[in-house]
Amino acid sequence: MFTAAIGVRWRDLDAFNHVNNATYLTYLEEARLQWLSHVPGPWFDERSMPVLAASAVNYRRPIEWPAQLHVELGCTRLGTSSVTLAHRILDAQDADRLYSDGHVVLVWMDPASGKPVPLPQAIRDAVEIRQADG
Repeated sequence: MFTAAIGVRWRDLDAFNHVNNATYLTYLEEARLQWLSHVPGPWFDERSMPVLAASAVNYRRPIEWPAQLHVELGCTRLGTSSVTLAHRILDAQDADRLYSDGHVVLVWMDPASGKPVPLPQAIRDAVEIRQADG
């Protein structure tokens, strides 16, 4: 559905000289924001915005510096108020080098009430168009 390009920064490393596990979540967040910035039409307003409801990350191998990454996103489930996005973090130069995979669930909710609201049509359209493309 979408591929984000992300560069590993020196500050992303931990004491073992590889990317800290929590930073993988930051890369995934950045990829989602890049995707959302490409969604045509409004995908949030004062009564409807996405929140992260769940995340699963499988760490397949450490990421070392320097590295250029591709974070691939794909929709695995489109609900009434939520979308499940699968993700894979790959080496930009070697697509067979898988660093991480998993999924996240985004739920659109009304920030005032804390209740789920229907997915914005722009999100539904963006996901359905990509699913139809292949």
